[in-house]
Amino acid sequence: MHLVTLIPGDGIGPEITEAVKEIMASAKAPINWEPVLAGQTALDNEADLLPLKTLQSLAKNKVALKGPLTTPIGTGFRSVNVSLRQKFDLYACVRPYKTLPGISTCFNNVDIVVIRENTEDLYKGVEFAPGSAEVAMITEMSRGMVATDAAVAIKAISAKASRRIAKYAFEYAKTTGRKKVTASAKANIMKFTDGLFNGAVREVAKDYQDIEYNEILVDALCMKLVQDPNKFDILLLPNLYGDIVSDLVAGLVGGLGMAPGANIGAKMAIFEATHGSAPDIAGNDVANPTGLLLSAIMMLDYLGENDIARKIERAVYTVLKDGKEVTKDLNPNGVTTSQMTKAIIKAL
Repeated sequence: MHLVTLIPGDGIGPEITEAVKEIMASAKAPINWEPVLAGQTALDNEADLLPLKTLQSLAKNKVALKGPLTTPIGTGFRSVNVSLRQKFDLYACVRPYKTLPGISTCFNNVDIVVIRENTEDLYKGVEFAPGSAEVAMITEMSRGMVATDAAVAIKAISAKASRRIAKYAFEYAKTTGRKKVTASAKANIMKFTDGLFNGAVREVAKDYQDIEYNEILVDALCMKLVQDPNKFDILLLPNLYGDIVSDLVAGLVGGLGMAPGANIGAKMAIFEATHGSAPDIAGNDVANPTGLLLSAIMMLDYLGENDIARKIERAVYTVLKDGKEVTKDLNPNGVTTSQMTKAIIKAL
């Protein structure tokens, strides 16, 4: 039996989390949940966006399933999600995107894994306000190329983190039977930061001669993804580009509601819905649970419960393919979250 931290989240989070719990229980997944709070719900109930009890649960259990979180404006946190990734060094953001049965999209047979460095880049949140002493110093250092009335953000890319995420991507390819890794950045402009990233990945690629490796500028990648996504297998990107490109690829398979995700470190993994908390539809029993459910399937694989993961996956695919007992974002004549959950349980 696995003890797993459960963060229901905000907005639609508790509804889709409950759906996942019901399906996992029906599939007899050996999971004991330890529910804790984070985000707006935690702030409302415990006066803290990331309560100590939540951090202790994560540190103890090492595995978590997390619903979408809301980061309130003006709290000092740029993002609760980013804070969790940095605090626990969850350096690999892994988002597998596949064409799903019954989902109408522009392309068929999309099967792309986006692997994103999760701890560095502009997401470090090192920024300076216009007129600050730091901006004045940067203005002087840049010989006036940066104006004193500019806001400045620091983009930090390290060789160590770049090599680490590259090794993760190639090992992922090796263990899952994938054939190609494509690194993407903007090294023709960001010659030191993105250039360092590409150079580090190149060095790691030399140790994996049986896996094809190539590079593409991130703007060209976006164009080619909407022309022919089937040319790509694993995409490897720094943090900011990875965030943007992963949403683009999600759009190729039906949107963020169909997109699973995981944040993985050396000793911990948090599996999460990649979409937002959608407060406008919260409590209406209409939210699509597929993204979080597919994330829970990833979690089962991570825990070694592969047979149960495939069992639930087949049930989800059966319901999606039938297309009748799915939520209204997938079918205008669709059903409620609760009814879709029951349909998946029946398909088990």
